[in-house]
Amino acid sequence: MSEHKKTITAISWCPHNPDLFASGSTDNLVIVWNVAEQKVIAKLDHIKGTPACLGWCWNTDDAVAFVSQKGPLLIWTIAGPDSGVSAHKEAHSFVSDICIFRWNTQKKGKVVFGHMDGSISIFQPVSVRSPNKNHYTSSTSEADPPPNATQNQAVSLPPGHVVCCFLDGGVGLYDMAARKWDFLRELGHVETIFDCKFKPDDPNLLATASYDGTIKVWDINTLTALYTSPGNEGVIFALSWAPGDSDCIAGATSRNGAFIWDVQKGKMIQRFNEHGKNGIFYIAWSHKDSKRIATCSGDGFCIIRTIDGKLLHKYKHPAAVFGCDWSQNNKDMIATGCEDKNVRIFCVATSSSQPLKVFSGHTARVFHVKWSPLREGILCSGSDDGSIRIWDYTQDACINILNGHTAPVRGLMWNTEIPYLLISGSWDYTIKVWDTRDGVCLDTVYDHGADVYGLTCHPSRPFTMASCSRDSTVRLWSLIPLITPLQINILADRSWEEIIGNTDNAIKQGTPPLLCGKVSRDVKQEAEKLTCNPHVKKLRLFSECLSPPGGSDNLWNLVAVIKGQDDSLLPQNYCKGMMHSKHLVKFKTSEAQELTTIKVSKFGGGIGAPTKEKKLKEAAEIHLRLGQIQRYCELMVELGEWDKALSIAPGVSVKYWRKLMQRRADQLIQEDKDDVIPYCIAIGDVKKLVNFFVSRGQLKEALLVAQAACEGNMQPLHVSPPNGTSCSDDIYKEDFNEILHKVINELAEWYFQDGRAVLAACCHLAVDDIELAMAYLIRGNELELAVSVGTVLGESAAPATHYALQLLARKCMMTPMCFLLCYTNRNLAADLLLMTPDNEVQLVKLCAFYPGCNEEINDLHKKCNLPPVEECILLAEKAHADGNVFETIKYYLLSQEPEKALPIGIDFVKGCISSSDWSVDTVFPVLDLLSFIRTEKLLLHTCTTARNELLILCGYIGALLAIRRQYQSIVPALYEYTSQLLKRRVVSVPLKIEHLSEELNAWRACTQSANQSSEESPYTPPSDSQRTIYETLLKRLKEEPLKGIVGPDYVTGSNLPSHSDIHISCLTGLKIQGPVYFLEDGKSTVALNDALMWAKVNPFSPLGTGIRLNPF
Repeated sequence: MSEHKKTITAISWCPHNPDLFASGSTDNLVIVWNVAEQKVIAKLDHIKGTPACLGWCWNTDDAVAFVSQKGPLLIWTIAGPDSGVSAHKEAHSFVSDICIFRWNTQKKGKVVFGHMDGSISIFQPVSVRSPNKNHYTSSTSEADPPPNATQNQAVSLPPGHVVCCFLDGGVGLYDMAARKWDFLRELGHVETIFDCKFKPDDPNLLATASYDGTIKVWDINTLTALYTSPGNEGVIFALSWAPGDSDCIAGATSRNGAFIWDVQKGKMIQRFNEHGKNGIFYIAWSHKDSKRIATCSGDGFCIIRTIDGKLLHKYKHPAAVFGCDWSQNNKDMIATGCEDKNVRIFCVATSSSQPLKVFSGHTARVFHVKWSPLREGILCSGSDDGSIRIWDYTQDACINILNGHTAPVRGLMWNTEIPYLLISGSWDYTIKVWDTRDGVCLDTVYDHGADVYGLTCHPSRPFTMASCSRDSTVRLWSLIPLITPLQINILADRSWEEIIGNTDNAIKQGTPPLLCGKVSRDVKQEAEKLTCNPHVKKLRLFSECLSPPGGSDNLWNLVAVIKGQDDSLLPQNYCKGMMHSKHLVKFKTSEAQELTTIKVSKFGGGIGAPTKEKKLKEAAEIHLRLGQIQRYCELMVELGEWDKALSIAPGVSVKYWRKLMQRRADQLIQEDKDDVIPYCIAIGDVKKLVNFFVSRGQLKEALLVAQAACEGNMQPLHVSPPNGTSCSDDIYKEDFNEILHKVINELAEWYFQDGRAVLAACCHLAVDDIELAMAYLIRGNELELAVSVGTVLGESAAPATHYALQLLARKCMMTPMCFLLCYTNRNLAADLLLMTPDNEVQLVKLCAFYPGCNEEINDLHKKCNLPPVEECILLAEKAHADGNVFETIKYYLLSQEPEKALPIGIDFVKGCISSSDWSVDTVFPVLDLLSFIRTEKLLLHTCTTARNELLILCGYIGALLAIRRQYQSIVPALYEYTSQLLKRRVVSVPLKIEHLSEELNAWRACTQSANQSSEESPYTPPSDSQRTIYETLLKRLKEEPLKGIVGPDYVTGSNLPSHSDIHISCLTGLKIQGPVYFLEDGKSTVALNDALMWAKVNPFSPLGTGIRLNPF
């Protein structure tokens, strides 16, 4: 199929025939193909212009439309009496070239065009008077109606939205009826991102340098680009922030030398051209001596100069220099990486141009070098040979070689708190985390879809890392899972020696992770200043340091408000996040007043500064949403928008409205705008206004209105009924509070399903709903944060805190290969459980699962206040004789013969579910306790039958618990898991595959009918028998005891796309989006969300091996 001789520019499948498609090319040719027969059906040549886009007409089977440049739209009828090419009567002579068009699939003849200048044009048949006329509109300018079109025709565009994707990477949602953008995401980089760096004094600002010739500064909390450099620099290979609080960035380019860009002023303030036209591959601004800037180039020189351009040193290399880095411990030391495969160390304090040291060993060019921030004299280098070498300057030697990458190494980053932790990025698309003590790769991530270039973290948030890649994305990562024992030491209030250490101790083999950086020392110093409850302060300080961005600061501010902290102590950025309900109106009023009173300076507000008119409008909108109607009217008058003021003035008084009318008489300006918001507020219809905002997705606006109403700022119009009675304000206040909580719930759920559990928790803390806030943190698997916050909040958060502590204890019960870590983790788990009340059963589970020798187990028993192993067998026999099943199981599990507990517990559960009136709460405690039998005992050949029955019963009860907790995504998988075990293993349990199938079908039928949308296709209602089965299920389930835990889990990153790292879930058979959890075979995968939900209702792996699942 090669009829075209030049570039193919457009392809479109026929919507009516799956074997037909049309194609267009730069040889001015349009062809219709039959794929099945692999032949040309029709050919149209010598057309005028290259078709930029083509598409089959949806209203006919044999017509293809195509367009080039500014039109017209041509319609080619392939066969029949009307065969030939005709031009659309209206779609021609556009201002800007057309790049794409689409037919509406529902309305005949309706078509939308996208233009190269970013505008959109829509044509549609007009049914008024002349059905052949079409209406045209553009996103950039509202087109005047044609002279022969009536007013009705001119506004005939129906409500509708168009999703627009731009060549520059932007995405927008355009409201055709309102002729405005409902959503417009600013473009990101459209090419390779070579470097990224956090601003030294602000961990929320990240700068990126790209092949597209620009530097962008991003707010990592909102993921928006705040500033973009002027551009036209060729390729920008590297960047470096100025030290301290300066708002300047130095950049290295491929053709324009180096520059300093003043971010706030938006202009270049200095250029360096010492390398001539040679590309500069790296630039480093010294953070120990802010006057020095180093660059390295393809000309073989590393040049040191002052920021005003004075040349200090010019170090010549035998080949191109690709990387350089200033020592963080010695301001005069700089290292370079060269194409000649060597690493060199120079001292800028001397006049010598010769290196102090030359390190050889790499077998290909050295691209980057990085000094360790914590270990003096230690540096690393990454090479095209795929290896990373660790060098000791003091020993003049290579002390380790890290092998694992399969392509050249690019990004390198030392952690600023853990001295042996190193992260690398490579052309093999991966990021690797290394323990440089023994050269072990601790983790590898594959999410980037291309070469990984830049890696960075901020010292004040040392376990949040950013990476950039040729896939044109920046990704944020949390390194916290690598230091879980350390984080739990903090929660358990262990001694400082188990949290903070010196570098020499931390780098010893086998030592658990210890913090050694400046931030941790500052935290310790701050916490030790306090004499009253220092643990609470320590929890907050460490949480702010360890937690990734995304609302943790906001969360702690709300916790402080709830605990009664004085408002004057709140940080300045508090008002930018989710505010407590008691502050929302007050802070927004202050913001409005500030916007109203601020004056434009003599020289203006600077580049990009809002005008006075814009500030007044912003202030007016805030006053409006606060119900301060008269102030809104006055500001509208000042802006000259009289009609808006007059439309709402009756909400103040008729007298005031008349006064405004008189002032308006001599300068009436006619406008035709439909603004529903002022009317709703004027009449006090808060519910309608809130629903209006919610329907548009403006949940924060809805929240502000609802809160203002609750504070009495919006008074509904009291219309007295015939009997003369009136509704009390208390009734209205109850309604407003109900509306407020409804909006809060919607906003929290929106954040949560977007993978931002911390912000969801902030929503509920804003209205003092501590239980739901804690529940969202737990459902988002933010367990450490939940425990920290719950500990500070105290009794009101206690049930959820205790549940989070139990889950954290399970996290610690993972059995690492290292005996020392195994012992440490068991003690950590015990410490966590001892922080909870009524903890005996939880401590029994821990001790039952511990796999050590008798002496070690007895030590743990003693710590947990449990009898020695030798006594437990006697206590089990006594309880068995007394008929106490639970106590019997408990003590057998703690004894040297835990397998004896299996038949007793399983027989009890089988007996329960054989009856007709059993409930989940009767059998689950027994199964849950049994599931903590030591794994090596459960896997014994003699326990095969008991093991299979335990797995089946846990699977079935897990399915019921999943229904109770509304874990819809795993309910079918749990039923299928139980059915497969029943089918393949010889067991004797009172469950039948047919019965499980009936239950699953009944659940599906009844829950689908409850959630069925009226817009969806018709469904089959559940039968009477299915309703009966489902009602029986609900009776067995009862209610979940912990408020808010009901509902699916969503961890951070749940909605992030996958690139090269694609996995299929063994539960659903679908591609996994977001974090992946590997099962015990090292191959099978499930979504982390599903793994968390599964483990909370069924402790055993979906593979049916008897291995416990621990995704926490």
